[in-house]
Amino acid sequence: MTVCRGCCCGTDRKHPGVDHAAQLSRITDGIGTAGRVRVSDCLDACAQSNVVVVAPSTAGRAAGARPVWLRDVLDADVTEDVVTWVRAGGPGVADPPDLLDLFVFTPARKVRAQLDR
Repeated sequence: MTVCRGCCCGTDRKHPGVDHAAQLSRITDGIGTAGRVRVSDCLDACAQSNVVVVAPSTAGRAAGARPVWLRDVLDADVTEDVVTWVRAGGPGVADPPDLLDLFVFTPARKVRAQLDR
């Protein structure tokens, strides 16, 4: 999983009142050994901030899954749904909680290519 924490995402300037450090800790602690969390300075999808990208596991990739981009990941319920999904296997292995369908978006091809490598 990649969590954007650069110019817009993860900033009090754009999202005052959101405890970004606590959210990142919850993601990291919640996922535990089920995955790896990377922090990116900017994923170049600032209009969709706070952006989280859930990459498929090896099993998920074998099933044909691609990274899933989520926008507006700002509150505890959405954060918990992301953590629960990753712990269950993530893209290609487990269906995401229904609420997450509302947060999925497709970034520009150039931006997607940065994480698809």
